[in-house]
Amino acid sequence: MELIRQPIYLLMMSFSAMFIVFLSCVPYFGFGDDPKMVKDSVLAIMLLTGLFGAVVGAAASVAHEIRSGTALAVLSKPVGRAQFLLAKYTGVAGALTLSSYVNTVACLLASRMAYDAYGSTDTFALRWFALAVVLAYAASGFINYFLQRQFVATAVLAVTLAVTLAFLYINCYNKEGEWQAFAAGVDWRMVPACVLILLALWVLAGLAIACATRWDLIPSLAICSGFFLLGLMSDYLFGRPASQGSWWAAALYSIVPNWQLFWMADTLETGKSGVPLQYVGTVLLYVIGYLGATLAAALALFEDRELS
Repeated sequence: MELIRQPIYLLMMSFSAMFIVFLSCVPYFGFGDDPKMVKDSVLAIMLLTGLFGAVVGAAASVAHEIRSGTALAVLSKPVGRAQFLLAKYTGVAGALTLSSYVNTVACLLASRMAYDAYGSTDTFALRWFALAVVLAYAASGFINYFLQRQFVATAVLAVTLAVTLAFLYINCYNKEGEWQAFAAGVDWRMVPACVLILLALWVLAGLAIACATRWDLIPSLAICSGFFLLGLMSDYLFGRPASQGSWWAAALYSIVPNWQLFWMADTLETGKSGVPLQYVGTVLLYVIGYLGATLAAALALFEDRELS
């Protein structure tokens, strides 16, 4: 609840969803691969905004509370440091899950709206989706003014509900506004691909929590971005030497998360079946193991941190 009251969280969630839908309205002249380019782009937006959101959430829930003295006040009660840190991680992961849900709905809508050189912009879907977000903000302002409810938290919940209702309504009609079978044209293969992105964000949240026990927002963002860039090149930098018997490469290959495991955009090409659910389960086991190690390291860093 503390994280969804942050204005940056509301702006990140709503504008990333709007930008995802906007990307499906741009002509790419991709020689027939325009829908694939849209799907790659929206997944990248979801991943990068999640990276920023994980670091901001960790800094707001751990680093800021250490700096302001709130953490010391909480830990003076019968609350252990491990319980405190795990609760903070759960909050950050929950906030990322909520924003990822909104972005997943936007990605599914973008998969329906994407078109090639022979198509046209789905103005019907764009108009109703934008109207839903605007009405969510307007309703939140009304509730804040007349009922004295906190605006940002109300707007987060309103945007989530509005985006869901807009998706259900839009997919009952085609781009000309005529009745159609529900969700015709939606690429449901995006769902497991977005779930893999969410799992990657959970790993990033663990790394951000570990960094936030020692550093503030900007150093944490730099370190997490470094892990992100190294992980994108993990197979090339460490995987190949590790397969040739290099011990140092094998150690770094285990420490640095391999983000390529979470990026399955290539399975969204026409004619492919998408991401198998068995693969998602295997990646989930990898995430559980990596998070266990990451949070153990975070607790070790937090145990001897001076809070006064």
